[in-house]
This record gives sequence, C-alpha cells and structure tokens, in this order.
Amino acid sequence: MSTAVDTTTDIRTFRIDIADEQIDDLRRRIAATRLPTRELVQDRSQGVQLATIQELARYWAEDYDFDRIEARLNALPQFTTGIDGVDVHFIHVRSEHEDALPLIMTHGWPGSVVELLETVGPLTDPTAYGGTAEDAFHLVLPSVPGYGFSGEPTEVGWGPGRVARAWAELMQRLGYTRYVAQGGDVGAVITDAMGRQAPKGLLGIHLNVLIAGLEDLPAESEQERAAHDALNTFFTDGIGYFSEQTTRPQTIGYSLLNSPVALAAWMLDHDTDGYYKFSRAFVDGEPAGNLTRDNIVDDITLYWLTGTGASAARWYWEVGRAQAAALASGQAPPEVSVPVGFTTFPGEVWAAPRSWVEKVYPSLAYFNEVDRGGHFAAWEEPELFSDQVRAAFRSLRTNGGSS
Repeated sequence: MSTAVDTTTDIRTFRIDIADEQIDDLRRRIAATRLPTRELVQDRSQGVQLATIQELARYWAEDYDFDRIEARLNALPQFTTGIDGVDVHFIHVRSEHEDALPLIMTHGWPGSVVELLETVGPLTDPTAYGGTAEDAFHLVLPSVPGYGFSGEPTEVGWGPGRVARAWAELMQRLGYTRYVAQGGDVGAVITDAMGRQAPKGLLGIHLNVLIAGLEDLPAESEQERAAHDALNTFFTDGIGYFSEQTTRPQTIGYSLLNSPVALAAWMLDHDTDGYYKFSRAFVDGEPAGNLTRDNIVDDITLYWLTGTGASAARWYWEVGRAQAAALASGQAPPEVSVPVGFTTFPGEVWAAPRSWVEKVYPSLAYFNEVDRGGHFAAWEEPELFSDQVRAAFRSLRTNGGSS
C-alpha cells in the first residue's frame, strides 16, 4: 500500500499498490485451510455452510481477479488525513454540479467503502442515472478507524461518539460548512451520534436501520409485532458475531488475521437474509442485485490485505463499553435535533415500521418503505438506495449545499 504524495497539507493523496507476494501468500493460506465436516442441518442454524465456504474459497483462489479491488479504488480520488491521532482514509468525489450538497456516508461491518462504491455515480452524477442536477452530492466516504485503509486506534475510546466528532472535523477540513450524513449498520450508529451531537453545519441525517431506542417500542399493529419477532430472533439466535466482537474481539482476531477462509466465514455470518444472498451468489451463481461474487470477494479481500479483522471487531467492544457507561450514568442521550430521514428495506434484520422510527426520532422529516433490498442496502440496490438518499435530503437543499 502507498500513501505519501503531497505532504505540504493536512490532506494527503492515497493510492493502493498490492504486492504480488501478498496475493501469493493469500492463495497459499487458502490452499492450506483445514475445513470442518459438513454441518448436521439443512440450513444456517449451525453457521456458514460448508458448500458455501468451499465455493467461495475456490472462487477466491482460482477465478477472482486480484487487480479488481486495486483498480476500483484507485479509479476514485482517495486521501488520508490525521484526525485525533489516527490516519483516516477517505474517498472524496466532488460532483460536477457546483450546487451539489456535501454528503458524508459511513459504511458498516462486515462492509467497508467497497459496499458504497456503486452509489458514487448515482449520487455525484444523478443526470446520468435518471435524476436531475438539483439532486447531486459532493460525496465523502471515510473508512472508520480500524477498518480498511484507515489507521488502527492505539488507545481505547474510539467509540461512535469519537468517530462522529472526527467526521465533523473531516467535513470542516474539506471546507464544507453545510452538509448531511448517512449511515447503515455501524454507519448508522455513527450517523445517529452525529445527529445527537448536532455539529455546526450538519443539516440532517438519513438512516436505513433503527439502532437506537429499541427498548419499549409498541407491538400493537401486525407490522409492529413482526418487527418485534425479528428483533427477538436476532437477539436470541443471530447475535453470535455481535456477542463475540462486543466482548472478546481480540480472541476472534487471531483467526481473522491468520486464515483468509476463517475471515470469509466470519464476515458472511451476519444476518439470515444477507447470508442466504451471499450464499446464493456462490453456490447457485444467482446474485441478489449488486451482491455478486466479485463484489463480495472485493470486500473480504480488503479486510485481508489491510489486516483489519481484529481492529474492526474491536469497534463493537467500544460500542458495548459506551452503551454500558451511558446506562450506568442514568442519563438519557440527547435527542437528535436535526431532521431525520429513514428508509425501511424489507430484508432488514428488523424492518422498522414508521411508528417505531417516529418514537425514536421525533424530528423525522422523511420516511419510506421500499419493495426490495436488505441490510446491505447500498451494496445490494445502489440505485434504489441512491434514490432514497436524494429524496430524504431534497428539502434541505435551500440556498445550495456547497461550502
């Protein structure tokens, strides 16, 4: 990997350079994998299925083009800048439309900036995707500290609140005095924190998963009861990765840094809808939307080459500590005072009804339920997702969005 080009400013240009030795080592490790026997059930209830991981490993070692990830990222303007002691990597694409609204968008786990790449075109150049110039964004896609090409924190305390403050500093450093923020998964936690901090210049936020205020939500309508059932299912049967990363990230980190196949299996085992979509892309050759074999392996390869399996997992530990401290304080978090946009995708781990979102976010200004897509909405359905981002922020564009 290479970083230094322009050292005269606080923001440095960045390009990826993957050494052949890294790819050779990855292939050797895949070939040396010792696999377990086949699971004893017909579904994912015991974890990632053997047939899925065997086909993923075969494809990764034999058919995947390792030039892809380098070419895709190097085709976009990439930078690093030091914020609060950590080098933050980010993609920054300015729209050709000068009145574009600045947008900082945060990835999730097991995602990375890779899951957001297909939204760059629709968001920065909407006229090429059936939109209008008035819907354009200047787009900033940072890698959360400990993820991808951002540096690893060397001290504890890098929870969502600290990342949110770093994002506000990043936008200020880029010269954006008025901007909006979007996030799903990990990105939703950080974007929610930004909304509660309400830094100067933040006009509004958009989320696609409900991660706050999950206690004491109504269960009166059929839709509310279905969401409660999904929430209960996750916290009783789908929380394995979450529990391990929240309590013992270092322990799982040894496997994630040593075995690419272990890393791949860990990253696939997120939620039921997402897992089966990942699995079908490999076993059946039937991708769901943009969740193709190549796009999935791009993301896993990024984690492997940057060696960030453990540091990314530690972020969950930080969240767990932050939540425990907030609970112990007995103080309710500040309300989100900026306008909130929210889109519910049907395959989400728990598809939040409007009544839930309104209770958690009284400043809700936009809500919509769409007909396709799941937890990895931007990755799976980039154009539909981009349409939702445009719609959510359309009313905030008064007087243009640029600095």
